This record gives sequence, C-alpha cells and structure tokens, in this order.
Amino acid sequence: MLKTRHLTKVYRLGGQEVRALDGVDLAIETGEYVRVIGSSGSGKSTLLNLLAGLDSPSDGTIETSEGILSEMSPARIAAYRAEQVGMVFQSFNLIPHRTALQNVELAMLFARIPLAERLRRAAAMLDRLGLGDRLHHRPADMSGGEQQRVAFARALVKRPRLLLADEPTGNLDQQTCLDVARLLREANAEGVTVLLVTHDPELADSDADRTLRMQYGQIVEERRGRA
Repeated sequence: MLKTRHLTKVYRLGGQEVRALDGVDLAIETGEYVRVIGSSGSGKSTLLNLLAGLDSPSDGTIETSEGILSEMSPARIAAYRAEQVGMVFQSFNLIPHRTALQNVELAMLFARIPLAERLRRAAAMLDRLGLGDRLHHRPADMSGGEQQRVAFARALVKRPRLLLADEPTGNLDQQTCLDVARLLREANAEGVTVLLVTHDPELADSDADRTLRMQYGQIVEERRGRA
C-alpha cells in the first residue's frame, strides 16, 4: 500500500505562497490502477514527484512498503526509486546520445544488476514492446511513439511495484495513445500498481479502478470504475 497523510507542498514565488498540494490524504492499494485528472496547476504532477521521492513535502507523510519517505536517508530514497518505482514522463526524458538499448539498461544500473543481465533484460523488454529492430537507434532517429515505448521499457524493465505515468501521451498520435493505454493495462494486470496523471481523452476512458479529480492542490472528487 501507498499512503499519504496531510501531504502538503508549498512554494514561494515572488513573495507569495503557492500551495501546490494542500493536505492530501490518499491510500492506494497494492495492484490498484488509479487515474488522476484535473486542470493544469491542480497539483497532479507535484503529487507524482513526491510519491517518487523526487521532491520533499512541506508537511505530511508518505508511507511506502519501504517505510516513511521523509524518515529515510537520501541513499534509501534513491534505492526505493531505483528498485520500486518506474516513471514515464510526457517529455520522455531519454538520454539523447544513448541508444534505445542503453537508455533502458541504465535504468537498472543502481539496482546492482550485472551488465550482461541488464542488456539481456533491456533487449527483451524492447522486443516485447515492438522495438526489437530499433535497439541501436538513438532518440533523434526514432518517432515520438517509438521514444515513448522506449520510456515505457525503461520504466518497466526494473520490474517495479509502482508505475507513475505523468501525461505519458503528450502530443502523440491516436494509435500511440491506444498503445500507451494497452501498456498501462498490461502492467497493471501483471500486478504493478499504476498511478496515471492525464488530460488525454483516450486514457481518461481507460480501465482504472478509481478516478481522482484534483483542484487547487486537493482531491475534490473520487469515482470508482470507468469515468
């Protein structure tokens, strides 16, 4: 289970206080698929960054299977992120000068997996996602849809317990959006807990267990099943 209590994140911009998250209480069961919707600036991405341990809350706690994040050392948080969490971003965040194979195998570097095993698992995951013939291509030589599949391969190759997807379709074409929806369903079916942030109408009609709507840093609505 992943649980937050009074999770709050405050930024100061130009002398003003901005409450990106304002006392969020949330419990996500192991193996659940949760979708988060809301307008820009509602706190969705801030929530994902905190759950991934990429940022620290101003107040409140995040309880994971490894313990409370704010009580962990930086090394333990890094290990949690490397071993337990897969992340997919709208901007892909691939390393430009690395091949698809290298981008994916590097995701396992801090999990202390030997290089030969990293390469084997990376190649197998890329092949599973239809990129077996693109292993040695760099991001600039790939389409947006192919880059997004590399990003999914990088997130899933670690065999994470938690997959965080932040607007994973961006400006991709409709078919790629459908492919992304399928990948999320397949990951969840294999036991991965999925937390998806999206504006995409294709993903907004996906088979999530719950839909949360955020506004002004708070969860203002919760619905079970399809939207």
